[in-house]
Amino acid sequence: MRRHIRALLILPLTALIAALAPAPAVHGAGATDTFIGTWAAPPTAVPAADSTVYEEQTLRQRVHLSVAGTSVRVRFTNEFGTTPLAIGEAHAAHPAVDGPATAIDAGTDRELRFDGSTSTTLAPGTQRWSDPVELPTTAGGDLVISLYLPQPTPADTTHSSAYQSNFVADGDVTGKPDLTPTSTTTSWHFLSGVAVNSADGAADSALVTLGDSITDGEHTTMDANRRWPDLLAERLRGDKQLAPTGVVNAGIGGNRLLRDPNPVPGSPAESFAAYFGESGLKRFDRDVLGQPGARAVTVLLGVNDLGSPGIVAPASEEVTAPEIIEGYRKLIQRAHEHDLKILGATILPFEGDTLGYYTPQRESVRQAVNAWIRTSGAFDGVSDLDAAVRDPDRPGRLLPAYNGGDGLHPNDAGMAAMARAFPLQLLR
Repeated sequence: MRRHIRALLILPLTALIAALAPAPAVHGAGATDTFIGTWAAPPTAVPAADSTVYEEQTLRQRVHLSVAGTSVRVRFTNEFGTTPLAIGEAHAAHPAVDGPATAIDAGTDRELRFDGSTSTTLAPGTQRWSDPVELPTTAGGDLVISLYLPQPTPADTTHSSAYQSNFVADGDVTGKPDLTPTSTTTSWHFLSGVAVNSADGAADSALVTLGDSITDGEHTTMDANRRWPDLLAERLRGDKQLAPTGVVNAGIGGNRLLRDPNPVPGSPAESFAAYFGESGLKRFDRDVLGQPGARAVTVLLGVNDLGSPGIVAPASEEVTAPEIIEGYRKLIQRAHEHDLKILGATILPFEGDTLGYYTPQRESVRQAVNAWIRTSGAFDGVSDLDAAVRDPDRPGRLLPAYNGGDGLHPNDAGMAAMARAFPLQLLR
């Protein structure tokens, strides 16, 4: 089932969002004013078919950091939970250098606290930052977060496609150098952000990449961190001026700009569409404005708005170019209200895709939208990712060398081409 979900992860989401929803309640976030986002994973709800429950178990989850610091904070989330989330204990550590994937470097293990306490409870609909803890981190390195759940805990707040192996073990083994997993998951649960201190100049601002499964990393190599935002962060680290810039990935597979998930009743999509997350318009405050130190955002959304109707959403949700453009204008207005630079990315080609997205009419809409992105001047800058990955001989298609296999998602090489194409001067 997981592979079936991932094959469709760029698909859709219920009615046009006319107004932006308020961000969820946040606890213990005041000190994030001096911290910068180094990693993120936007949370979503889960479908009714996902009956995963954790109890007296530890989740050991690994994340890839874009920028370094000497102290860290970790954000936990129960935003889509219907019951309180009891955290019995949580730890952060570097992964073991030569050990198994389940092992941590015991010398770097740090207990996380919440207003001084080693445990906390998150009410439904809330998120919470841990207290700062001294733990030097490396730009481009990994961090392992171990989370003990003592009570029966439905896994109802998640980021379903991590493209990262994470582990579940019995008991409270949060501080153990290694653990014996009872299962492996490729999702992140109850975990939505890591921030590092900026006071020492190691980090000074964050770029947020708002997107769908192309940004989330679909069709990239598992456990290799080859999503295009990861590779862009690597480029930034090679630039003296931009090296202190964190890159936080706000991509969700299946996400749409305009609409929430809306599977046709009785269709297979009911078993996975909830993983596609709230619309880009609806989640912008939480997933972009809510990132510590955010100073700029890229927007690569729209292909699911084009391709989803009639596949995992009602055919009546077919979109026009003016509707997508109006959605972009709302994001631009919201970003500018908060002094955030907003950069438009052109929608990638998908002719010949295996999911049924392509029609000549949808290609016409894509071309009209991309022309507007390139020429309107509405965005503060443009990253022409379409031009970076299309086949020059058949511009409606991905270049074969960049095709991840379904005609829609770039592979590792395509992700690298996208990262190379991003104009660094837009961030200077």
